[in-house]
Amino acid sequence: MRGIIGYGTYVPYYRLDRSKITAAMGAGGGRGHRAVASYDEDTTTMGVEAARNALETSSATPSSIWFATANPAYLDKTNATAIQAALDLPQETWAVDAGGAARSAEAAVRGAMGTTGISMAVVSDLRTGNPTSNDESGGGDAAAALLFGDDEDAPVIAQALGVAASTAEFLDRYRLPGESASRIWEERFGEQAYLTLANDAIERACKEANVGLEDVDKVIIAGLHARAVRGLARIAGDKLVDDLTTQIGNPGTAQLPLLLASALDQAAPGETILCVHLADGAYAAVLQTTPAIADYTPSATVASQIENGSDNLDYNLYLTWRGFLDREPPRRPDPDRPGAPPAFRSEDWKYAFVGSRDRSSGAIHLPPMRVSMDGGAVDDMERVRMADVPATIATFTVDYLAFSLSPPTVAVVIDFDGGGRFQAEMTDVDPDEVKIGDRVQMTFRRLFTAEGIHNYFWKARPLSK
Repeated sequence: MRGIIGYGTYVPYYRLDRSKITAAMGAGGGRGHRAVASYDEDTTTMGVEAARNALETSSATPSSIWFATANPAYLDKTNATAIQAALDLPQETWAVDAGGAARSAEAAVRGAMGTTGISMAVVSDLRTGNPTSNDESGGGDAAAALLFGDDEDAPVIAQALGVAASTAEFLDRYRLPGESASRIWEERFGEQAYLTLANDAIERACKEANVGLEDVDKVIIAGLHARAVRGLARIAGDKLVDDLTTQIGNPGTAQLPLLLASALDQAAPGETILCVHLADGAYAAVLQTTPAIADYTPSATVASQIENGSDNLDYNLYLTWRGFLDREPPRRPDPDRPGAPPAFRSEDWKYAFVGSRDRSSGAIHLPPMRVSMDGGAVDDMERVRMADVPATIATFTVDYLAFSLSPPTVAVVIDFDGGGRFQAEMTDVDPDEVKIGDRVQMTFRRLFTAEGIHNYFWKARPLSK
């Protein structure tokens, strides 16, 4: 039996209170909050964090990664390779992108589900829109990862009983290359098209699964066409899973796997879940949880990540992060473009955060070294991955002069559990609340972008409770 053997999600730390949009602009906004990726995050870094959470509860090593997003950090270059490197997966791992549209989530999930061996679908999105638009207030940023395998690999916690898709070519939502905001056709037209397609896909998926709608315990309906989603929700009644839009917004491509993870967080064995996705057609899947889900504990539930967020984000800062508001840059030279050859040579350190441990003394070196600082042994090291090791702040400074896209910079010296000291930049934290002795964990981020090259590396953030 093949199915889901694990999952992980990532909801960014920051929230934007929609009422702040109205207060600043006199329009837009609304009630509730939307999740906001920080200035040092993109769809690749969020995908890494979701994948790390999925692998934290599993000893499985994926042989393939299927990455989907409608807002890729790179075009032409594969973004999934950075995820593969950050997870410290072997060279034999096949990593591929499926990007450009919200429907690419289905390609990643179905591709990973249909591949032999252990595979992972990573889906991430960063939604933006013109100031005061519905996309700005209603969008959200998040990522989710689903691990697929067979019973021989790990206990299957959910399996697909029936899958169906309907496709039609019609103009609904579109965005030209280089544009930052989507354009949308009149909603009543899209609603008519989507409801017909969705009913067809649902009927065929349920027929393949040999279940009726009355047999379904939970219904997930995802899609960026809000009017069509509301119209289809009538079939679910009180079985409809909360779409979380009032709390974090709609994360587009990532919405379907994120809501599935939210449902699995609370699922019992034997539950039947109908998943529907509206994007340039309709996709329907009937899943059923297995007895193994009773023993499965995710590294972090969707609800806990939402609860641990901060809603203190200023709207002007949000506009700055998204490139809609230019501010006076730091009075420092622009950062140099990262070089491809040195980044390739130091891939273990730069992407996987792998240090070296002296075999004789046990001393850990960050970055990795050939000569031990304890005893002077030469070339007697073993690689040690430090990305998942928690640490404690030994000292710190708040720097208002260093280059940063969102000053001030919090620089910390941290001591890792079990040995190893490193100077890192802190993120997702109020500079006034940092203290010596605080516990931190590492997170994969984008330091800066220079001449079109994203400089990815690891930062420290407060340890999740």
